[in-house]
Amino acid sequence: QVQLVESGGGLVQAGGSLRLSCAASGRTLRSYAMGWFRQAPGKERQFVAAIDWIGGSTNYADSVKGRFTISRDNARNTVYLQMNSLKPEDTAVYYCAADSHRYFTSWYSGEYEYWGQGTQVTVSS
Repeated sequence: QVQLVESGGGLVQAGGSLRLSCAASGRTLRSYAMGWFRQAPGKERQFVAAIDWIGGSTNYADSVKGRFTISRDNARNTVYLQMNSLKPEDTAVYYCAADSHRYFTSWYSGEYEYWGQGTQVTVSS
């Protein structure tokens, strides 16, 4: 089992940047592919990005391609989401999640067994 804690959220103006972190404890993060999802008020949880266990493969939602970058540091047991050129529509609670099918980069939230508590990102116009 792995415990996940997100950090790095906050309030930023449109066009700005934030870097989210997801720190894992318990089992080593090398055992998991990792994903970032987000949920805005009144909307369903949405896939943002995913990365395989070693960082060799990534997957992004079309809405964030070219603006967001997912990465990981297995030595630090941490996954990151670098968010640039932020837009008001990026406002949401961002969650990291772990998938034991570590070779894959799934967009489907049901594949992920473990979730963090989320961190709020607010982008003002």
